[in-house]
Amino acid sequence: MAKAFSRIPMLLLLLVVAATFVFPSVPQVKEPAELNPADTAWMLSATALVLIMTPGLAFFYGGMVRKKNVLSTMLQSFICMAFLTVLWVVFGFSLAFGESVGGVFGNPFTFFMMDGVIDGAPWPAAPTIPLLLFAMFQLKFAIITPALITGAFAERIRFISYTLFLLLFFVFIYAPLAHATWHPDGLLFNLGVLDFAGGTVVHMSAGWAALASALYLKRRHEVSHAPAHTPYVMLGTGLLWFGWFGFNAGSAMGANPLSVVALATTTTASASAALAWIFFDALRGRKPSAMGTCIGAVVGLVAVTPAAGFVTVPHSLAIGVIAAVISNLVVEWRTRSTLDDTLDVFPCHGVGGMVGMLLTGVFASKAVNPAIELGNGLVFGEYRLFLVHLAALAGVSAFAFSGSWLLLRVTDKITPLRVSREEELLGLDLSQHDEQLEHPEPTQAQEPQAAYS
Repeated sequence: MAKAFSRIPMLLLLLVVAATFVFPSVPQVKEPAELNPADTAWMLSATALVLIMTPGLAFFYGGMVRKKNVLSTMLQSFICMAFLTVLWVVFGFSLAFGESVGGVFGNPFTFFMMDGVIDGAPWPAAPTIPLLLFAMFQLKFAIITPALITGAFAERIRFISYTLFLLLFFVFIYAPLAHATWHPDGLLFNLGVLDFAGGTVVHMSAGWAALASALYLKRRHEVSHAPAHTPYVMLGTGLLWFGWFGFNAGSAMGANPLSVVALATTTTASASAALAWIFFDALRGRKPSAMGTCIGAVVGLVAVTPAAGFVTVPHSLAIGVIAAVISNLVVEWRTRSTLDDTLDVFPCHGVGGMVGMLLTGVFASKAVNPAIELGNGLVFGEYRLFLVHLAALAGVSAFAFSGSWLLLRVTDKITPLRVSREEELLGLDLSQHDEQLEHPEPTQAQEPQAAYS
């Protein structure tokens, strides 16, 4: 049975290859759209910046787990770059940005096999860049979202089961949220919900899925552990912060003043959150740590993501500090509970995303971004936007958590999610991939092997 099941992924990939001969998606000769070269150049750069966030996340998570699970944890992020790219080409872009079906998801056949994308009219929210570039930029968001979840069930999930959950999560959670939030006919978009770069679509969805995963898979057999390599975490943080400029500033869809605002608020929120995390630790008698600084910086990046193009620079400082303190408290609560969210994905990404969404409703300013339809935020004496965000937060949270729980159950029925006790204690690097981070030194009775033998 297991052997037969293992053949299915390769057969599906071969089916995709066969489909390329039937649906080559050759562009039609037509009058080229008037595009802006500077905007196109910036968005090419931003797309690359967002992609590098996923390897950054791999280092960030990989440095936090045990040495026997470093490679498996990093691979869970890396595989998203391959898996989601193929899925995106076939029907993923259509599902997220295709012709709207009830404002909830796109028609999967709108851009099937990228049909009409190379020669398509620019996306309405990105009129100065090619549609294909918009599609590739959005792909990078779809890649990193399920990768974020992996920190919650690190060290105890079967790799093949993870890839199936990855597929289901994208189809039933991520794509509908992306469509509802960012499509001009999307349900949340038309309600006036603001999400500049993915606080709701990316971080809240991943955070609630992480909580569901941690609860469903239950605790590891060995819970407490020292991080494998803190410098990996610092490297990952640097790559994430660097790539986040493409994540947030790129969401302005051009080389324009709004992209500069988003870059500035991204920088300042992350900096204030990093300081707030270690200063709040010091307030409670703890020493400032490299790990705390890194986690705080990432929480600031998460929290400012929905607000980056809607708030002023001083308000971004407040967003970073508030989010860091709240996430720090939730991490403290999590450590005292029985919840085994291995790398605190829900307290940092889930809670950080929710705080950022609410604070967007508090600090958003039409003077920064005239596209805001519901008026200014709560701090300016207006309340409509905040109330809409409060309602959307409740709805999205319920959808992401309950939907993810259901998908976990479905996945577990098809192929068991959790490794055995023996596999977990051995380590996922060896039990799932037959690899290990550090090979033992050869004894006198052994001959050293060639590097690539």
